[in-house]
Formats: sequence, structure tokens, C-alpha cells
Amino acid sequence: MVTVAPPHPWVYALRLPHDPRAARVARMTVRAALTGHGRHEVIDVVELLTSELVSNAYRHTKGPASLRLTALGDGRLRVGVWGTSPHIPAPCDRPPGERSPSVPVDAVGGRGLLLVQECADSWGGWSLGAGTLGRWGGKLLWFEVGSGSR
Repeated sequence: MVTVAPPHPWVYALRLPHDPRAARVARMTVRAALTGHGRHEVIDVVELLTSELVSNAYRHTKGPASLRLTALGDGRLRVGVWGTSPHIPAPCDRPPGERSPSVPVDAVGGRGLLLVQECADSWGGWSLGAGTLGRWGGKLLWFEVGSGSR
């Protein structure tokens, strides 16, 4: 008889400089971590959504960013991206059940976070304020996907 232990939660964290290559580094890190843990079924969606959050952190701030990839005990994965701006953009400023309005067809941007809304099981954001005493404030945007992700 073979006994299979339940999967143990794990966490990876990565500091990213304010650099246009940060999204690529984040994608490569996510792919390596998920491949190493046998989570092939969610690699593509997690890689895409992570890239969107890291790209937004680069585009809308002048400081570093951080990526945190967490396997939760029930098979879900949570990805959080911290950036230095305290502003929480839509759809991360709404409850997961509440959809953001669609982006006009001729809009230059604004579609990336709508991918989070469409592809993640849940998402959100926390403002950490403007920072005090030389500490970074900023925000944390996050999403979760399950083992049977959309």
C-alpha cells in the first residue's frame, strides 16, 4: 500500500527592480515554480495574469515591485504583486462577483486587469497607503486560481 501525503503549502517571493524586463522574469519564475510543483494545469493562466500585474506595477510606478506565489492547502494558488502606488485600479477595487464595465474598443489600454477578472477565480487589492518614515506604502494586487481554473 502506498500512502500519499497531502500537498504542503509553499511560497515563493521575488523582488523585482523597476525594469522593463521584470514581467519576463516574473513569467519565467512562475513557470519554473509551477512546473517544479507539478501544477501544469494552471501554468498558462497564472503566467499571463502575473505578467499583467507586474507590467502594471512597472508602467504605473517608479519603484520596485515584489511577486509572491503561494500554494494554499486546498489546491488553490494565490499570486500577489506589490507596487509602490497606493491606487487600486478596477477590477481589483470591486468584489469578485461584481464585474467592471467593458473597455471601449478604441481605448489604448485598460484591458490587462480585465483579464484578471475573466480568468481568475477571485481577485482583489489592498492599499497600503503612501508610506511613512521612508517605508514603502503602495498596494498589493492579488488573484487566486484553483486546480480546475477557468
